[in-house]
Amino acid sequence: MQMIRCPWCGPREEVEFHYGGQAHVPYPAEPAALSDEEWAHYVFFRDNTRGAFAERWSHSAGCRRWFNALRDTVSYRFLAVYRPGDPRPVLDQTPTAGASS
Repeated sequence: MQMIRCPWCGPREEVEFHYGGQAHVPYPAEPAALSDEEWAHYVFFRDNTRGAFAERWSHSAGCRRWFNALRDTVSYRFLAVYRPGDPRPVLDQTPTAGASS
């Protein structure tokens, strides 16, 4: 079982959390002006990055708060967690173990 560090509650088992999608996706400035195709792109199209990826997570069985995390999509390891509104942490750019260039 993996431990995830909630920014408010500290380390907890992963079963207490729920994935909420890609982080830092801005809401459209004028949503009423979007076409159906533009809405579909906003709702369904997300990055599919190999390596460090910014995500939203909810501590659903704890404080019920949302937070952001940088997670390695190759190893599933959490690299950093941070509260919404805080700047995205800058990580050492060391390649992921087992990742090919």
